[in-house]
Amino acid sequence: MRRRDFLFTLTAAVLGGCATKQTSRRAGPATRAEAVANGRRPNIIVIVADDLGYADLGCYGGRDVPTPNIDSLAANGVRFTNGYVTAPVCSPTRAGLITGRYQQRFGHEFNPGGAPEDNFGLPLDQTTLPQILKGHGYATGMVGKWHLGTRPKYRPTERGFDEYFGFLGGAHAYLDLRQEGPNPILRGTTPVAERDYLTDAFAREAGKFIDRHHDETFFLYLTFNAVHTPQQATSTYLARFAHIPDPRRRTMAAMLSAMDDAVGRVLETLRKQGIEDDTLILFISDNGGPTPSNASRNDPFSGFKAQLWEGGIRVPFIVQWKRQIPPGRTEDVPVHSLDIVPTALAAAGIPLPPNMDGQNLMNVGDRALYWRFGEPRAIRRGDYKLLMLPAQRPALFDLSKDPGEKHDLAAENPQRVTELLAEYERWDREMMPPQWGRTPARARPRRRDRRAATTQPTTR
Repeated sequence: MRRRDFLFTLTAAVLGGCATKQTSRRAGPATRAEAVANGRRPNIIVIVADDLGYADLGCYGGRDVPTPNIDSLAANGVRFTNGYVTAPVCSPTRAGLITGRYQQRFGHEFNPGGAPEDNFGLPLDQTTLPQILKGHGYATGMVGKWHLGTRPKYRPTERGFDEYFGFLGGAHAYLDLRQEGPNPILRGTTPVAERDYLTDAFAREAGKFIDRHHDETFFLYLTFNAVHTPQQATSTYLARFAHIPDPRRRTMAAMLSAMDDAVGRVLETLRKQGIEDDTLILFISDNGGPTPSNASRNDPFSGFKAQLWEGGIRVPFIVQWKRQIPPGRTEDVPVHSLDIVPTALAAAGIPLPPNMDGQNLMNVGDRALYWRFGEPRAIRRGDYKLLMLPAQRPALFDLSKDPGEKHDLAAENPQRVTELLAEYERWDREMMPPQWGRTPARARPRRRDRRAATTQPTTR
């Protein structure tokens, strides 16, 4: 299907089906009957995987780990093949995703250090998606990894979520969970003991949230820590992949299979309540897979997490909304995680704030995408990406013909390089300096790789 036809189909569907009556504040959650009366205002679920590789899902070419439930989202909706996140690591991606704005605008460029700085947290002057939806009658809940600040003022229940179950840091054990510790599992703001495998616990809590609010309009932000390290899986899931010889890949497969089952439980709950068709579901990974640490796969791309090669920033990106989106679509228009907020608000019939950097996925226009991760920087416009790495000349790639970024075209296209550099610099002047952190050592070129821009990462 041609891109123009695809976008027109979705835009027409949304304009025809989702006009809603607005409210200035949340006087109470809208009931399902009210939502239908207002044009089937959808429930919204955003599912975020952690450190999942582009090629780890069946619908993106994976073969050794069955992922039928996540694949079903693509079969029943649209699969974006040029889906990106705005950072190659966890926290800055999440800051951009939940605000719809480039995180560099407010200094959230890096993960915090091992001991988070006192000022680490999503700045309080940034409005979040749950805050907007809550103000328009949505019940709001989050289950999973936060990683946007641990101090009380930065926590989920202070940033628009009515309910929260999860942990605040960047990583967490999956087994032998305890109530105490520096990064406990929280219900609201209270540490709790947890007996289940953590991925299963997140599925349980997500299902309970849907059951509690099935007759309202709700927003659920479900952020798994799978398949992030530590690599831990139950014997049941490990047994499914006893045939995989690499122990890291075997455990990663088990963890991914558990997450896929968890997504299946969420879908089952929606079906049980009769609301799957009226629920907008968006699925994304927070960055590319960190192949050296968890054996994830980013085929056919170069690089991995913490790098601006495609393997670090291009991710699975799937949208299902059975009431509005025709099934089985594959779309190659470049999109990114900043588009989630505008898409959710457009679906709910809520006017977009004027400071959004993202666009409604159902009507994406011509634009450039930008990345800044300390010294490594990049811009993509159309099929062309300009990659700027420390101590190297800018490298130009035609991603439509060279997704693995193996052939630098800068020398034969100097005018395009000049234009993209100028466009990047205009964007960069609008951003602010990082407010904490620094570029991880693994994101910097190794000494032996400080050669011409055609040099590829030594690890895929």
